[in-house]
Amino acid sequence: MDDVNGMHPASGDADAPLVPAGREYLLRPEIAFLNHGSFGACPRPVFETYQRWQRELSLQPVEFLGRRLRDLLAEAREPLARYLGAQPDDLVFVPNATHGMNIVARSLRLEPGDEVLMSNHEYGAVERTWRFICEQTGAQYRVQPIALPITDVETVLEQLWQGVTERTHVIVISHITSPTALIFPIAALCRRAAERGILTIVDGAHAPGQINLDLEAIGADFYTGNCHKWLSAPVGAGFLFARPDRQALLHPLVVSWGWQARNPGVSPFQDYFEWTGTSDPSAYLSVPAAIAFQEQHNWSDVRDACHFLAAEARQRIAALTRLEPICPDSTEWWNQMCSLPLPLTQLASADALKRALWETYQIEVPIVEWQERFFVRVSIQAYNSPRDVDRLVDALAELL
Repeated sequence: MDDVNGMHPASGDADAPLVPAGREYLLRPEIAFLNHGSFGACPRPVFETYQRWQRELSLQPVEFLGRRLRDLLAEAREPLARYLGAQPDDLVFVPNATHGMNIVARSLRLEPGDEVLMSNHEYGAVERTWRFICEQTGAQYRVQPIALPITDVETVLEQLWQGVTERTHVIVISHITSPTALIFPIAALCRRAAERGILTIVDGAHAPGQINLDLEAIGADFYTGNCHKWLSAPVGAGFLFARPDRQALLHPLVVSWGWQARNPGVSPFQDYFEWTGTSDPSAYLSVPAAIAFQEQHNWSDVRDACHFLAAEARQRIAALTRLEPICPDSTEWWNQMCSLPLPLTQLASADALKRALWETYQIEVPIVEWQERFFVRVSIQAYNSPRDVDRLVDALAELL
C-alpha cells in the first residue's frame, strides 16, 4: 500500500492529493473538484497516449482508419474484457453509456402491453430513452420506488420486485445510481429476472474503475458502461456488453458499412457497431492505457483511501445538517461517491447553492434534486485532498 501510505494524515499535508498518482491528473489545482462522477478526469500519461493516437491517425488517415482500425480495436478490447470479466467478442466500444443504452432500447421489439420496469433512482437520460421508446411502441413504462434509507439487500430486491407483473418484459437498473450514488445488488436481481424470462439491462455508467466487475458472473443480458468516468480514460470512451445469446437481438443504431458486411471471423455484433462512419477512435484506443495506469498505482488501495476520505466527508456533512445518511457506511452500498441529504425545500435554493459553491468558493460539486429532496453528491478520486473536504464543509456551513 505504498500509495495509500502517502495520503494525509500520514503525510501531514492537507493540500496534498490523497495518493501520489493524484498529481498526474490534469485538473486545475485551485479547484476543489468533488465531481468526478459527472464526466471523470484524465491523468497525464493516459491523455498523452490519447494524443499520440490522434497524431498517428492524422499522419495517414486512410491507412489508420481503412487498414489498421479493426485490428487496433480488437487489441484494445482484450485488456478491457479482462478488466470487466467478459470475453472480447461480447464487447463493443461506444461513445458513452447513454449511447449503449439507446442501442438496446431501439433494438428490442416491444409490443403494446409489454412493460418496462425501472426504479426511481435511475439517470434522467436513461429514463427519457425508455419513456420515448414506450411512447413509440405502446409499451408501458413503469417506475417502482425504492425507499430511503436502505439497509439490506433483500429489502431492495423485494421493493423493486413489487413492480414486476406478468407483463414485465424488461428491467432497466443502475449498477451505481446517479442521484443517490448507491450500489444496487444487480447480480441477485439478474438471477431472479432470468428465472422469469425477463431481460435485464444494466446502466453501469459509474461502475468501471470504482468497483470490481465480473460481467459474466453478474449475468445481465446487456450491460453498458463508461470508461471516461472512474476508469479515467479520455472523454468519449464507453462500452456495450451483450451476452452471446442476446447479440442477435441488437440492430445498428447508425446503419453504415458494417451492416451485412459478413467479414470472415467477425460477428455481426462487431460489424454493426465498430464502423458507423468516420470518427476519431483515439479515446477507445486509450482505454488500455487507463487500465495500465490504475494497475501501476495499486488502484484497489487508492479506492480504499478515497472511501476513507469520502466517509469523513459523509460524517461531517451529516453532523452539519443533522440529517441521517441514506445507507450504512459500507462499500457494499457505496464506494468513492456518496449522496448526502440537504435541508433544502425549493429548487431555486438548490440552484443557488450549487452556483454559490462554484462562483464563491471554486468548489465543483453537484446539488441533486431527487424525489422532492435535495442532496450533495460528493465524489472522491486520487487527486482529492483533505483540504477539498474542509472547503466543502466550511462552505456548506456558511451557505446553509
